Amino acid sequence: MKQRIITGVIAAALFIPFVLIGDLPFTLLVYLVAAIGLFEILRMKGISIFSIPGLIGALTVFALLIPNLWADKIIERFNYTKLEFVIIAIILLLVYSVIVKNRFTFDHVAFVLLSSFYVGIGFHYLIETREAGLQFIIYALLVVWATDSGAYFTGRKIGKNKLWPEISPNKTVEGFIGGIVIAVTFACLMQVIYPFNISWAALIIITIVCSIFGQMGDLVESAIKRHYDVKDSGTILPGHGGILDRFDSLLFVLPLLNLLHFVG
Repeated sequence: MKQRIITGVIAAALFIPFVLIGDLPFTLLVYLVAAIGLFEILRMKGISIFSIPGLIGALTVFALLIPNLWADKIIERFNYTKLEFVIIAIILLLVYSVIVKNRFTFDHVAFVLLSSFYVGIGFHYLIETREAGLQFIIYALLVVWATDSGAYFTGRKIGKNKLWPEISPNKTVEGFIGGIVIAVTFACLMQVIYPFNISWAALIIITIVCSIFGQMGDLVESAIKRHYDVKDSGTILPGHGGILDRFDSLLFVLPLLNLLHFVG
């Protein structure tokens, strides 16, 4: 626990200034973090990010990460949209599977592509949420951190009923509910201090939905790790694991906030 707290404090001290600054420094940091995330998930299946499929996957992620504000400039310069870059990646991966005589199979192609979308789309919306305003990224981080902490401490204190033992044996129903309650509590406090231009009812409903999906994002990553028999996605954050271990909930919450048109 001590190591977990120390790592969390150091990581926050490094990450929060970039969140406050925003713009290009924050975007570049997200590109770096996303690259590490892709490295972690590809490694679970034994694919090196420095291999040809890994590099194609990385380029796919980088294309998906392109901020909306840059999209027109990219099209003007290269005459290709983000979707067209992805189509090129799909073709290259399929051609590569033939060149290596199916040692890199169709299943591998699908894994690289889905991994690239999983990482790329989630982190793209991290950039877009910050571009929309500091208030929105603070809310997203607050909901995720409050849910995570609330679920952890509630589960340890009163947790008895297992939530999904086949995927994450330590999670409990009580912790799941406690995470939602704590997230709503902190969201309401934020509404008092730094109000959003929405009703209280809408804020509470959105927070409940985000808290649920944030915990589902955690379970999805747990399911991936269990399938590939991996304890943590990486070791870059001692006591926490890897980048995906820390951002798994945000990768679900951030796209959801944008799809609900809360951000903007």
